[in-house]
Amino acid sequence: MASNQLPGATVLASSGAASGLAFAPSALGPPTAGGAVAKEAAGSVGLRGAAKGLGEEPAHSAVEGHAGLALLAAGLAGCSALRGASRRSSATARPMAAKRRPTAVTRTGTARQAVATIARTEAEVGQKLHGWTCERIEELEELKCTGVLWRHDKTGAELISVEQPLEENKTFGVVFRTPPEDSTGIAHVLEHSVLCGSRKYPVKEPFTELLKGSMQTFLNAMTFPDRTCYPVASCNLQDFYNLVDVYLDAVLHPRALKDSRVLAQEGWHYEVENKDDPLTFKGVVFNEMKGVYSNPDSLQGRTLLNNLLPDTPYGVDSGGDPKDIPNLTFEYFKGFHERFYHPSNAKFWFYGDDPPAHRLELLDDFLRDFERKEVTSEITKQPLWKEPRCVEHAFAVGKDEDISKKSMACVSWVMDEDKPDLEMSLALSVLDYCLMGTPGAPLKKALTDSGLGSRVIGGGLYEGLVQPTFSVGLKDIKESDAKAVEALVIDTLTKVAAEGFEREAVEAALNKIEFSNRELNTGGFPRGLGLMFSAVSNWNYGKDPFEGLRFDAPLRAVRERLIEKREPLLEDLVRQKLLENMHRLTVTSKPDVEQGDKIEEQEKTRLQEHRATLSDEDVESLIRETKELKELQEAPDPPEALATVPRLELSDIPEATQTIPTELSRVGNAEVLKHPLLTSGVVYVDLAFDLRDVPADLLPLLPLFCRGLRQMGTKKSDFVQLQRRIDLATGGISATPMVSAKRGSEEPVAHLVMRGKAMEAKVSSLMDLMAEIATEVSWDNKERFVQLAKEGLAGGRSQLLSSGHVVAATRLGQQTTAAGWASEQLAGLSQFQTLGSLIDLAEKDWPSVEARLRRLQASIFKSACVVNLTADADALPRLDTHVEAFLSQLPEGQATSPFWTPEYTKTNEGIVVPSQVNYVGKAANLYKDAGYELHGSAMVTSRLLRTTWLWDKVRVVGGAYGGFCSFDVRSGDFKYLSYRDPNLQQTLDTYDGTAEYLRGMEVNDDLLAKSIIGTMGDVDKHQLPDAKGYTAMLRHLLGETDEMRQELRDQILGTTGEDMRRFADALDAVSSSGAVCVVGGEEAVRGASEKLGLSIVSPLAAAAATAPAE
Repeated sequence: MASNQLPGATVLASSGAASGLAFAPSALGPPTAGGAVAKEAAGSVGLRGAAKGLGEEPAHSAVEGHAGLALLAAGLAGCSALRGASRRSSATARPMAAKRRPTAVTRTGTARQAVATIARTEAEVGQKLHGWTCERIEELEELKCTGVLWRHDKTGAELISVEQPLEENKTFGVVFRTPPEDSTGIAHVLEHSVLCGSRKYPVKEPFTELLKGSMQTFLNAMTFPDRTCYPVASCNLQDFYNLVDVYLDAVLHPRALKDSRVLAQEGWHYEVENKDDPLTFKGVVFNEMKGVYSNPDSLQGRTLLNNLLPDTPYGVDSGGDPKDIPNLTFEYFKGFHERFYHPSNAKFWFYGDDPPAHRLELLDDFLRDFERKEVTSEITKQPLWKEPRCVEHAFAVGKDEDISKKSMACVSWVMDEDKPDLEMSLALSVLDYCLMGTPGAPLKKALTDSGLGSRVIGGGLYEGLVQPTFSVGLKDIKESDAKAVEALVIDTLTKVAAEGFEREAVEAALNKIEFSNRELNTGGFPRGLGLMFSAVSNWNYGKDPFEGLRFDAPLRAVRERLIEKREPLLEDLVRQKLLENMHRLTVTSKPDVEQGDKIEEQEKTRLQEHRATLSDEDVESLIRETKELKELQEAPDPPEALATVPRLELSDIPEATQTIPTELSRVGNAEVLKHPLLTSGVVYVDLAFDLRDVPADLLPLLPLFCRGLRQMGTKKSDFVQLQRRIDLATGGISATPMVSAKRGSEEPVAHLVMRGKAMEAKVSSLMDLMAEIATEVSWDNKERFVQLAKEGLAGGRSQLLSSGHVVAATRLGQQTTAAGWASEQLAGLSQFQTLGSLIDLAEKDWPSVEARLRRLQASIFKSACVVNLTADADALPRLDTHVEAFLSQLPEGQATSPFWTPEYTKTNEGIVVPSQVNYVGKAANLYKDAGYELHGSAMVTSRLLRTTWLWDKVRVVGGAYGGFCSFDVRSGDFKYLSYRDPNLQQTLDTYDGTAEYLRGMEVNDDLLAKSIIGTMGDVDKHQLPDAKGYTAMLRHLLGETDEMRQELRDQILGTTGEDMRRFADALDAVSSSGAVCVVGGEEAVRGASEKLGLSIVSPLAAAAATAPAE
């Protein structure tokens, strides 16, 4: 429920992050192994290429969650957070609107293997059923299923019903076209507000009640620049129907239309508690967007969109500009819902193994109350310009920052007057990949090699709007170099158009795109929702929705034209869509050390001027309204209202822990794990190399070392040729460090994990490439390495500004365990500081840096590793010879050194960044500081706190975008964190009041059951086959047996209210002796420094830019 960093999609609430997995993974589920996996998943959502927003690099945007329950983990892209499968709900399930619940489709082992047969429908064109008429039936060969387009007889609503009996993760979504007319954020605020109670569910937050007691695999809402989406997913049929029912009632009959206090809470309101207090603005979306506008990357993307398509709804900000949000009135709020949230403007989606006829009945129960209505919501197209344009804007930086190279320049085009057909869309995707998709692609390489900036921005092609766009540029440039960036882009495109693309590069692009589409690996994102977004990208604009679900025939046609006929298709597109296209915009973003103060002063002046117009009676009225709103927010929902919200029963949760089939063997010094799972011919290979021989002083170099493995080239190929070979033969190769605490041990578990995937016929090539990368990587290209470091430094700066809670969490974690210390060295503030000093060292003394890299390589890659294979059962035996050949290429030996033993110093820290909001953290280690012994009830209690006390006090009352906590059962770390928070001390006071809240809390049977069910949803999260295999490997590395997981599961299922209250004794340690870390603006952080005893750090200050890590 949020406006995304960039205008691609605005994401609400990934339930997934509600579990806090980003910081403290459950011992029953996989730990987070860094952002690489999540990024890869986000990049493959839907068909025809990476999911990304305009001006956004593929798979790089962060996820924003409703109430902050979706953690903006470092690199986490794509709405992840899965809950697991359970058996069908019992007959004692809670109240539901629909009259009957059909049973789910039974899936036998035979049925699951029948992937070559298309699942056909019983529907017929012209058939009438449950108030709907079947208009079209499409066999989706690529997906091995059938899609049916239905139209509702009474309202004209459209439904795509995809019948896929092999998919247990059922998905539903409703999409409304919601073109904004101004930047008050009306669409965004309404998206938040409709989930705050409805006709059938008269509670303040049905959304949180669902989070408490659902096995959902996805529970979210998204505000796009021109539409609003409400998707849900679950593997449990009863749970799925519960989610659909609550969401349908929410969007069609929200409480918010009758209670202006919902707008006040979610959007904005004046707040004043005492007569002499100054007025302030409060509101969840208001503070969320202040955080967004504090991020220069986000601001640049929004400026680009608004000015590239100024005569369309994209000319304003659907997420809301903080200076305009307070102009939103209750009357306009209600009118917007009345205009656009009507079935006649709705597009519904179902996908999965649920009975298709019941989908129609369920929807008709809601829609039959409405009459057909003419809704004017078509998205205006932008007329193409005759001349290019330029725009400049300022963004805030700290007063002590070096701004000599902090500008950005981005060149963008609207590529056509309309959306292209599927064949042209695929051709544009190939062009995009050839120009920008790899480090060696000519446009990306030219910008990177120019030395003008630190990092390529823009993201290339974006087709998620009414017209396709293309954007590319550089960040961290001199202001005077903006024209040089524009000229370099044009010159490079001119050269490409004249000289053409290398044939092998085109083949690699085609293979990469085809592999991604056939695999359809959406990572933590339900496949059905990825497909929905692909369909909606056409459907929303009156185009064929099924076209967005196909790729076979058009890809063959594009391949024939490019490879067999050798047509200059791509070169022609460069000329027609870019060089000869005058609808070009250059956006220059300039740092301004005064901008932050200007924005704050403008807000203060506005509030003072309004205050001056108020009489004493007006002020008293505002004081009364402030008090009444807080009383409403803090008052519990009546039991009878809570009872209306449907949930599962504890009897629906399997008592036995889920297991992953695993065969363990040895080949020489290596352990080999095999997982026979249905992968449709794809082989997934994970290689884990122990890091215990890595010296502590080299550990901060490891993230850049991992990037270099893929992007420095080898003895056989430079980095351009290496990437091309990877794309021609595989689905991709990655390398990332994985560090985790281990239950019962002071030592961490730390590995470098290389991951690759390929069709079985190409496994030999895949493993040869992985061996070549590990043993023959070339470290002699100083310029290339420095550029990688600069890109990492730029990414670190973005994280400091957009994901301050992640920074705070890692800083707190380094004070308690070796795993926490190592994680902070690899992905925290220390890593950012290290990169600055490393760049300086590389420029002055490259041989010493190269020597460090070679020491790292020698200390990591040894034959005593873990080889993890996930594939179809019949393929696994055929992989043995490939494994043996791979291992034979590695140096003999195994890691023998003891792990790092850092010294731990408790420190309260304030990290100053140019931000209008704060990120407030407090933490302690419950095992060491409170003597707590692990019991599964701690996981239930932590989840309860996230969805009650912290949600209510930090988000609802405090106005922060998110407030949450996490408990790492492996390390014992318990962390409180807030996200885009207007407060600081008030939030810390809330944290310190948690133990007393627990002691005084009344835990009735309903609340207890919800908390247990929601926790089991975190534990039994749904996973695709590659993720299951990877999870099994991590459990093996961590020594977590099925018996250990079963014991913890039994404790979770047996949790009592007394168990929860006892946890308060452990939390006393956080209140009394926990460390504090705050990331925020200078005034807020320095204002709290004396009281909290903060050690102040200004990592973006000019003097600190190249300071060594502490």
